[in-house]
Amino acid sequence: MIGAGIFGLGAGAAKLAGPYSPWVFVLCALVVLPIMWSFAALASRFDGTGGPVLYVEAGLGRFASFQTGWAFWVARLTAFSANLVLLVSAIGLFFPTWASGAGRLTLLTLICGVLALNNVWGATRAVGTMAVLTVLKFSPLLLVVGLGLASDPIAVPIAESDFAPDWPAAVLLVLYAYVGFESGLVPAGEARQPQRDLPRALMSALLIVALLYAGLQWVSLKHLPGLAESERPMVDLANALLGVPGASVMMLGLVASVGGNLAGSMLSTPRVTYALAREGSLPTWFASVHPRFATPANSILFYAAAALLLATWGSFVWLAGLSVLTRLLIYLASLASMPRIYGNRIGAAEALRLPLGPLVPALAAAVCLFLLTQVGASTWLGTLLFLLFGSLLYGLNYWLSRPARYR
Repeated sequence: MIGAGIFGLGAGAAKLAGPYSPWVFVLCALVVLPIMWSFAALASRFDGTGGPVLYVEAGLGRFASFQTGWAFWVARLTAFSANLVLLVSAIGLFFPTWASGAGRLTLLTLICGVLALNNVWGATRAVGTMAVLTVLKFSPLLLVVGLGLASDPIAVPIAESDFAPDWPAAVLLVLYAYVGFESGLVPAGEARQPQRDLPRALMSALLIVALLYAGLQWVSLKHLPGLAESERPMVDLANALLGVPGASVMMLGLVASVGGNLAGSMLSTPRVTYALAREGSLPTWFASVHPRFATPANSILFYAAAALLLATWGSFVWLAGLSVLTRLLIYLASLASMPRIYGNRIGAAEALRLPLGPLVPALAAAVCLFLLTQVGASTWLGTLLFLLFGSLLYGLNYWLSRPARYR
């Protein structure tokens, strides 16, 4: 969950909610709580691999399951592109020639190309890269929070009398920093006791993340007067606290965090289209394996090309919005699967009991539906086009798989 989003969302939150923005992160955690709680209950009923795809197949059938898998791919793709935009923007702080024009396009292409080839050459190499980056990403954030809170207290600016925070828009934006928990449910079949451990992990993660995010935003408001206009809020905050050395350390943390996120996404997400093709939901082209390295090369290269196209033309905020909207649809599909899953008593013996019963998923669905009403038209259009494209691929594969006499 702690990924690239927190490095870029502080400015947008400050612009929408001003001095109230730390509370947006707390409010967002409360908004996510019933959704996570419902997913914890679903996770406790399954011990197989697939996460939301598995839940929706059990509750709504194969086509809905395919759409969930495709939506998961779209959500990861748009998040990858948003993080790529953020990474290039941060690099542009120290190397301005790479921040725009041909230099920016070259850098985007280089990053996508290296990550794609690294995965085509083998998963072991990619996992090693991701592990190193993961180790490096947390220290700068914890350092900044600690120094900011321990320093001489500086009053947080008071909102002007006519300032009206846009709470729904702020929560929708900040939600990007909380999504991703559903990815941890996908490999549940490879865990030892997923029905016991996943619910605990989800609740613990939400508490830790909420405290860290709210602390970062509080410190940013205290020490960075121009937070709302910052393109690299965490880097600028480190510069305000520790000068150029601090900014350099945070820059390395940002690169490690975003790089780890990108490396993880490039490793796992192309396997979604590969798996969908293997089960017969997508054209077999996506299931093609490299003859030497035994990796899903076509799916990897397709993912890299799509991410490069989106990062070239899209802004961080718009791409983050696409990712959040798609995930909200995944959450709704999973919640809609619960009545049938509960009715068929799937995994009932090991199931986590929700203290408020069906009120929890009902509240989660209401939260998702409300947030969907806050999404702009361009974000809806982009998401629907992606989902339509997936449906067309599904239909094309169905047509190609029919005997020739029936085409």
